[in-house]
Parts: sequence; C-alpha cells; structure tokens
Amino acid sequence: MILNLPIKEAQGYKSASQRARVITEAWAFENMYCPACTSDRLDKTRTGTEAVDFVCSGCDSQYQLKAVSKPFGRKIVDAAYDAMIRAITRDQLPHFLLLSYDNIGAIVKDLLIIPKFCLPRSAIEARKPLSSSARRAGWVGCNIILDMVPPEGRINVINSGFISPKGKVRERFRLVQPLSDLSTKTRGWTLDVLTVLRSIKKSEFTLDDAYLFESALSERHPENYHVRDKIRQQLQVLRDLGYLEFVRRGFYRWAKK
Repeated sequence: MILNLPIKEAQGYKSASQRARVITEAWAFENMYCPACTSDRLDKTRTGTEAVDFVCSGCDSQYQLKAVSKPFGRKIVDAAYDAMIRAITRDQLPHFLLLSYDNIGAIVKDLLIIPKFCLPRSAIEARKPLSSSARRAGWVGCNIILDMVPPEGRINVINSGFISPKGKVRERFRLVQPLSDLSTKTRGWTLDVLTVLRSIKKSEFTLDDAYLFESALSERHPENYHVRDKIRQQLQVLRDLGYLEFVRRGFYRWAKK
C-alpha cells in the first residue's frame, strides 16, 4: 500500500472538489483491497452510480468513499438524510471507506472502514435544510457521527500514516460480521447499547452501570417505553454474539476476541 496520492490523475480538472474526488478514487483503486473476502482489489463502478464507488468482484461487497483534506473530526458529511435513513432501514447501505489526506503533502493520513452493518440510525444526523435561495431549496443532507458508531465498527486501515496489516483488518471485519445477521431494527439497538457500554472503559461492569445510559438510549429510541427491558435484552444479544460473558447475576465481562 502506497500512501502518496496520484496527483497526476487530476490533470485537466480545474475544480478543487473534482480534483480531490479523482485523486482519492484513483488512490483507492490502486491500493485498496476487500476486507470482506480475500480479493486484493476493488473495481470502480460506472461514473454516476449512486452511493457506490467500488465493488468487489469476489464477494459483491459495495463501498462508498468519503475523503476529507483534514484530520477526522466527530462528523463526516454525507448525502441526503432521507436516502441514508431509507438505506439503513432497508439494509441497503454500502460499506464506508473514510479517507483523510494531507493536501499539501499529497499523502493519505488515515483510512477507516465502517462496515454497513455497524452504522446505526442514531449515528445519522440531519443537517439544516438548504435556504430558499439555494438551487435545491429545502434539501436536507446528513452527517455521520463517528462516536455513535461502536469502536468495533471503526476499523483502522491507516492510522496517522501507519498501515495496519491486511490480515488484521480482515480479522476485525470478520469479528463484526455476525452483526449482519440481525434484523435492522434489532441491530440498531445492539449497536447503540454496544457503543454506550464501551464508553464505560472497564473490563467488567454491572447491570446498574448499563442502566446509567437509560436516558441516552431513550433519546435515541423515543418510540420505546421499556428501555431497561431492552438493555437487558441487548446484553443477552451481545453475549450470544460473543462480545460479553456473564460473570454472575448482574455482572458482565467483555469477552476476549
């Protein structure tokens, strides 16, 4: 994997946004592999293909590339809010490749994979509608809120210029793959509970610790009036998925994976 961006690919393009898109897509095509299978390349989709930039010919996994010329913040700008919510609800998202690059040095600094089954609805934030004077007046875009994605779902391929071994990346992807077997409704709860529990940052915790997030989870799922019941249910789901071990009644331990 080469970190230098192929800036020669942007010859003939005047728009800064077009140059960035062409250069980063060319880099991904030349360097990125499929984390979901053993294929060592991703193929470009046809120009204009909505929401999908690359596809793996080995397993048909689809990927969308989002590139920014600065370090990752808490939010990543994405496209239409309604379209994103529909894609999550219908389980039709691509996997996301989030790329951060240094524009001056023309080098890739960070690359994250967010598998499509690790992105909960709660991680999608609606932006303000475009003003009445805009060409698409009233259009509502969205942001991906990175810290609303569980740590397991933020897989580092490149971190501050350090390239993770391909085998390690694929192993991390494999470990979250069972989440894809859950229904989208169940998965949203599972991901949200996993995210808040990981914020405890302890190897063991209690049911009372989990209940401390009742208010936060109520805000993410206002349609549910039995949040404590859902928390207990999701602890069982996380145990079945291999994330948790039951120590004794009311006590839990993170499993070593």
